[in-house]
Amino acid sequence: MADNKEAVIETEKQPRSVRVVLLALMITMMLAMLDNMIVGTAMPTIVGELGGLQHLSWVVTAYTLATAASTPIWGKLGDMYGRKGAFMTSIVIFLVGSALSGMAQDMGQLIGFRAVQGLGAGGLMVGVMAIIGDLIPPRERGKYQGMMAGIMALAMIGGPLIGGTITDHWGWRWSFYINLPLGIVALIAISAVLHLPKKRVQAKIDYLGAGLLALGISSIVLVTTWGGSEYAWGSARIMELIGIGVAALVGFVFVQTKAAAPIMPLHIFRSRNFTLMSIIGFITGFVMFGATLFLPLYQQSVQGASATNSGLLLLPMLGAMLVTSMVAGRVTTGTGRYKAFPIVGGVLMAVGLFLLSQMDTGTTRFTSGLYMAVLGLGMGCLMQITMLVAQNSVEMKDMGVASSSTTLFRTLGSSFGVAIMGALFNQRVQDVMTERAGALGSKVTEQSAQLDAASLAKLPAAAREAYQYAVSSGTHSAFLLGAVVSLGALVAAVFVKEVPLRGAGAGATEPEGSAEGAVSDSAPKPTLAETV
Repeated sequence: MADNKEAVIETEKQPRSVRVVLLALMITMMLAMLDNMIVGTAMPTIVGELGGLQHLSWVVTAYTLATAASTPIWGKLGDMYGRKGAFMTSIVIFLVGSALSGMAQDMGQLIGFRAVQGLGAGGLMVGVMAIIGDLIPPRERGKYQGMMAGIMALAMIGGPLIGGTITDHWGWRWSFYINLPLGIVALIAISAVLHLPKKRVQAKIDYLGAGLLALGISSIVLVTTWGGSEYAWGSARIMELIGIGVAALVGFVFVQTKAAAPIMPLHIFRSRNFTLMSIIGFITGFVMFGATLFLPLYQQSVQGASATNSGLLLLPMLGAMLVTSMVAGRVTTGTGRYKAFPIVGGVLMAVGLFLLSQMDTGTTRFTSGLYMAVLGLGMGCLMQITMLVAQNSVEMKDMGVASSSTTLFRTLGSSFGVAIMGALFNQRVQDVMTERAGALGSKVTEQSAQLDAASLAKLPAAAREAYQYAVSSGTHSAFLLGAVVSLGALVAAVFVKEVPLRGAGAGATEPEGSAEGAVSDSAPKPTLAETV
């Protein structure tokens, strides 16, 4: 009788404990997503106080490089030494970097402290996804997709607004300090409530592999960041970075075949589904971040929208993405079936981008909002499903590297998307300005193809009209490229094998079969009672 009573009490406590852990994870996820958007809004004020305008881009680049390079390493550390310890360490490093960034006295210090912050940020998203993968069976995980999509939408819509409000009323340093109370709350909750089985692997960390991977990723990010802006695409510096990146990644692959505990075990790519999800994640990142860059620019330059509310301009896309993600999660949880979502998502994403490519100087906000909603519906079918299927395709012992690899491919996709779509956009804008406004048009855009509202207002009427036409022409080219690239996600989705999600009941608990080259999930999954 006493045992039954204790079991009832434990059952009653579990949902509250799980909710506390999930709340802490969502706070951490929001920190990772909000940071760059808040800081981006504060940058003009930061430069005004610290100076160093020539080094402005490095404030973002240092953070991005450190985040991308450290992401796979955090995933492996969690697999080897325990998810909770690695995750809490990444939060602490992120908070230390935030505090130091807020205290920076010059641009050099700020860039260095942003790199420290980025090192911690690399473990935030990976830790959230991997811990959710440990706590919640894939079959049940769909219920929480809406929460994660909601956090993403909130960050994209609210980031610029929050950043502007903080900078105007508290000063730019609070753009960094705001992370501290939220991060401390998350740390306390995770420390008190989350209890995962401890791990200790005797194998040494693959330092050589980690170094080569970090070098390769850094080179790729620098190529996509500098190419076409700081340096010409065919310049010696870009060619050197490409050579270094290729050599480092080839060396990394070789080292992974020899290492006792590889940073990114190559056997996870034997799973067809995992490989396909990596491709879809890359393409989704390519499309999404390209869209979020050019849509506000089009609406501000061509449709005359206010820059202050730039986050709200994306509401049709983000709202549709949130709703679709919630529906996909519920259906997946209820039926255990998911293959239709990547296919439908690929179709809608391609259609949405094609529609956006048809916008011109006469397109109304209502029409562009409908086009954005179609794109959002497509991305909502893909954003969380890619992580869910990727995690379901590997053993529990590889949950961290699966989560970090999927996150890394999406990050690299976003870098390539912004770079390639940006280069195409800039070239098209400059060509059209030269055609329509002659020498004046060429002079207007020689520094940058993206003019702010103040610069646009100062232009003569003829030049302003030419620029609006040029921007609509540039977005046409960028979104048309995105539509073509997104067809790759559709092709990959067609070849996904619908493997029953673990936790779906009898006969549906195995990951991808050995026929695919995947390994079975023989390790027992800890129950919620054991983990929370």
